[in-house]
Formats: sequence, C-alpha cells, structure tokens
Amino acid sequence: MNCSISGEVPEEPVVSKKSGMLFERRLIERHISDYGKCPVTGEQLSMDDIVPIKAGKIVKPRPMQAASIPGMLSIFQNEWDSLMLSNFALEQQLHTARQELSHALYQHDAACRVIARLKKERDEALSLLAQAERQMPIPSSTAITANASTLSNGKRAAEEEDLGHAGKKLRPGISGRIIEELTECNASLSQHRKKRQVPSTLAPVEDIERYTQLSSHPLHKTNKPGILSLDINYSKDVIATGGVDTSAVLFDRQSGQILSTLSGHSKKVTSLKFVNDGDVVLTCSSDKTVRIWQSSEEGNYACRQILKDHSAEVQAVTVHATNNYFVTASLDSTWCFYELSSGLCLTQVEDSSQSEGYTSAAFHPDGLILGTGTSDAVVKIWDVKTQVNVAKFPGHTGAVTAISFSENGYFLATAAADGVKLWDLRKLKNFRTFSPYDPDTPTNSALNAGAGVGPPKIIR
Repeated sequence: MNCSISGEVPEEPVVSKKSGMLFERRLIERHISDYGKCPVTGEQLSMDDIVPIKAGKIVKPRPMQAASIPGMLSIFQNEWDSLMLSNFALEQQLHTARQELSHALYQHDAACRVIARLKKERDEALSLLAQAERQMPIPSSTAITANASTLSNGKRAAEEEDLGHAGKKLRPGISGRIIEELTECNASLSQHRKKRQVPSTLAPVEDIERYTQLSSHPLHKTNKPGILSLDINYSKDVIATGGVDTSAVLFDRQSGQILSTLSGHSKKVTSLKFVNDGDVVLTCSSDKTVRIWQSSEEGNYACRQILKDHSAEVQAVTVHATNNYFVTASLDSTWCFYELSSGLCLTQVEDSSQSEGYTSAAFHPDGLILGTGTSDAVVKIWDVKTQVNVAKFPGHTGAVTAISFSENGYFLATAAADGVKLWDLRKLKNFRTFSPYDPDTPTNSALNAGAGVGPPKIIR
C-alpha cells in the first residue's frame, strides 16, 4: 500500500480513523500542523484521529523499480553510469594534478639551475674582486689628484692608479722580508744538500733503458688529444696532466682512477704544478691566465683565483722551494713573481734586450736562481733577489721547451727541437748534447730523475 500524499510505500505507515486513508507519518503530521484537515477529504483532522500501523522492520519495503528484473537492471544501469561519471571526473582531476606537479618540478629544476649558475657567477665575481683589491697598489696623493682630474668617461680613478709612466702596472716589488726568507731557505737547503748521499735505491741508467710501458690511461678528451704538461705528487702517488682539451686531470696511479678534473681555462693548459703536498694546484694556459686551485675535504678542487697579469700565452709555472711563491713565464717576454697565499704579483720582469717570449721556466733547487727558456733558443739565468739576468746560454735550435736543474744544483738540462743539452753552471758552458731519436720527434721535456750528486738523467 502506498501513502496517499507521496504515492510511495511509507516507512512509518499511519491510517486516518475518519477516512481510512494510509499516510506516511511525518508527512501527515506536517500537513495537520499546517492545515488541520485531511489532505484527501478536507475534513477536520487531528493527531488523535491518526492510528499507527505496526510493520516489520527487518525487511524494508522495496521500491517499485526493484520489484521486477527490468526495474533492477535500470537501477544497476543508473548506478553504473554514476560510477563511470565519477571515475571519469577523478581521472580528469588526477591528470590535471599530474600536469601541475610536472610543471612545478620543471620550475623547481630550472630554479635550481639558475641558482647554481648565479652562485657560480657570484663566486667568480667575488674572487675577481678580491684579486683586484689585492693587486691594487697604494698610490700617492699626487697620483690620485692627477687621475681624478683627467677622468672624463665616468670610470673610477682606481682603474687608472695602477699604471706607471710607461703604461705598465705598478708592482709592490719583492720586499726585504721576502728576500730574507728566500736567503734563509737557500742556506738551509744548500747545507743539507752538501751532506746528502746517493741513495742505494737510485735506478741506474741500464735499468731505465729497460723500462717498458705497464699501462695506458686516456685521461683527456679524445676530440682534442694531447698532453702538454705533467707533474707528480710523489707522497700521494698522484699524477697531474694538462691537455689540449683546456682541462687538467688529477690521476691516482694506484687505483687507476681520475680523482678530479680541473675545468675553467678556455684554451690549452701549457703547464701545471703541485704545491703544499698537493693541496694546491697551479695551472697556466694559452688563454693568458694562471689559475690557483684549492682542494676541499671531499677531495675536489675549486678555482680559488684567476691571475691575469700576462698579455700573451703563459707557457710555464714553477714553484719556489718555500712553497710560498711561484713564477710564471709568458710569450709576452715577461716573467712574474707571485705570492701564493694572496695571488699578488710582486714583480713583473721584462728583458729589454729580448724581443721573443719565454717558453719555459724553472727554479734552482736552492731557490735564489731562476732559469728561463725563450722562443729564440736562448737559456737565461736570473738572480731572483735582484731580478737581473746573470747568464745566457745560446746554442739550441728552436724554442727551449723544458728546463731542469740537477739535484746538487751544479748542472742544468735544457730541451728544444734539436735535442737536450747539459750545462755546467760553474763553468757556464755546455758539456754534453743528446740528439733527438729522429728529426720528426722533438724533445718536449727534461726531468730530473736522479737524486744524487751528478748531472740530471734525461727522460724524453
């Protein structure tokens, strides 16, 4: 039976005493409270005239649609359609959320890249600023006044204050304190060297002649092959190489692994040296710059300073025995004496009698003598304290590509396209010459392989 108001099966059925009509309790109660009449007959009706009908609550009455199979199929179809629509809406929301997440991740990655680039540029700018501040000389008050009166292009006066009368940068020079330090180092090393004996483990020439290749390691890029310089950190058994591919590589010989790749130069790396037991590496390049690389606790190397004092390719770098100073030589016909801790160029020496540039340089083991080789086949010996050229050794053919002093400090080996020459520094003359193996294979390096008191052994 259905409710006379809603036409549906009532959940709480009641019947009117006056009309006998069946109603849903909540509907008839509201109608009586509003109108006080029977909704069907219009007679006066109160809740006292309503009689509830008891019905079983375990099984609820089914709607008319569920009373037949077609009705149930229709209900199922409606539920299925609602489910599919809801699922489609969820999938659309999921797709939108994935797109938004992907876009957010892309923006985050781009932001990280920009931040990393800005940090790198900031560090380079700070390094250049610190270098400029260290290299800026202290001008006199008259120079400041003159520069201030002549500036008309809006640049700062400090940019003009580091130029001398000949248009060259002013250098503070090698102070008396530094000369005293170099002299003390020379005295200490000279005294120790006189007492030094030839070690029993020194390999004789016959053993060196029997050396064979044990392994080969491609450290640099193959599209720009070629290794131009090499240095060895014997305490850590690490080899450093500078290549045509503009990078320097630190290689662990025992493990056969590359420890670090120093990238930053824009042209080939012409020379490099370890300093302070390998904590610092110096590199110079054809891009006219010298870079100081500092190691970190993780074993990586970062560029600490970029030195731009030369106006042409920097061909050589050599470290003083104190490990506090180093010298660079360039094709601009000058060599620079630097303080390692600050990166400050203390003096830049130019030989007025020379028109060709320097192609090699090396400190004497005692540190008070510097040897340089030129592109016009001349070897020059310098007094570091006075920066005066004290001797010249002509005789090579072509640029002098390498210089190496013997351990006892009495002999000098130089290399060029015509081979290797040995010089006696006491008599200032050549006493032996080694010709190249063939004319098409010039000698590029001469290393002091001995630790004794005789002349250096030559490895090409």
